[in-house]
Amino acid sequence: MAKNTPPRWDRSMQQRLARGEAAALGELYDRFASLVHSQASRMLDDESAADLVTREVFGYVWENPDAYDPKQGSMRAWVARLTHRESVQRLRRTAAKRTDDEYDGRGDDDGDDAAGFAPADLEERVRLATAAARADYIVASMPAPLRAALELAYIQRRDYRQTATDLGVTEDEARRRLRLGLQLLSTAHTRPLEGSSPPGYGRPL
Repeated sequence: MAKNTPPRWDRSMQQRLARGEAAALGELYDRFASLVHSQASRMLDDESAADLVTREVFGYVWENPDAYDPKQGSMRAWVARLTHRESVQRLRRTAAKRTDDEYDGRGDDDGDDAAGFAPADLEERVRLATAAARADYIVASMPAPLRAALELAYIQRRDYRQTATDLGVTEDEARRRLRLGLQLLSTAHTRPLEGSSPPGYGRPL
C-alpha cells in the first residue's frame, strides 16, 4: 500500500457518507465521538460548549464528506482537525462577544470574558489548548502498548518495574515503551499554531 493511501475503512467510510448512509454516520460517531468531545472540552473548558462542538463537527462531516482529502491523512486526523478548527472559532467568538458587551457597558468590571479569560490572553489560551488537545490526540492514537505503559506510569503511578510486571514484559521493554510514548507526547508542544495542521493531521503518529 502506498504511504499516503488511507486505510480501507477510511475510504469505505467516505464513500458511504457520500451516498448518504445514516448508518455510516452512526458508526463514525461511535468511533470518534469521545475523541471529539474530549478534545473540545480540553480546549474550551466547558462541557456544554464541547457538546455543541461535537454536534457541529459530525454535522459538518455528514454534509461535507467530500471535504475529506485522503492524501492529507486518516479520517481520524481529519475529524481532529475539524474539532480543533471549530473549538478555536468558538473561543474567538466568545471573546469577541464579551468585548462587544463591554463596549455596550454590559460587561464585568474585571474585563474577563464569559469563559473566564481576558480577550488579550485569547491567543495564549488557544496555543496552550491546542498543545493540550494534541497531547490528548497523541495518547488516544498511539499504539496500544505505548498508551498502556503511559497510563500505568502517569495515571496509576507505577514505576517502570511495576509497569513491566503489569504488562507482562521485561523492564527494558517497559522503559522502551515509556520512552517512545514520551517522545511522541513531546511533539505536542513543538508545532506552530497558525497555519499548521491540528493534532496529528497529515502525519503518522
